[in-house]
Amino acid sequence: MIDHTGINVSDLARSRAFYERALAPLGYRVRLEIGNTVGFGEQRDEADDPGGDFWIGEGEPQTPSLHVAFRAQNRSQVDEFHAAALAAGGTDNGPPGLRPHYHEGYYAAYALDPDGYNIEAVVHRG
Repeated sequence: MIDHTGINVSDLARSRAFYERALAPLGYRVRLEIGNTVGFGEQRDEADDPGGDFWIGEGEPQTPSLHVAFRAQNRSQVDEFHAAALAAGGTDNGPPGLRPHYHEGYYAAYALDPDGYNIEAVVHRG
């Protein structure tokens, strides 16, 4: 299991604003700021990292661009993520819907963040 991960972003303030809005429907919020990095996550229990599990830091964006998928609890959260990501300035990269080529219950939506990273919200049940 992955504990945390992070990406470089070209404009920390712009990306922070994007991720604050896009990840809010999934229960994510800013957990910690250290220098030019911001950690996002949920705090489900005391064993969770207080800094979060997804970090952004100002720097040269990775190339080729990365893909990051966030787990949703239900299809409604996937729909809300997609709407929030687009409202925050993201670019549609796949509307909410079933992706049966992955598996029968795969329901996901995709948006490109300000640096072109492919950000996904997904739920794996019908």
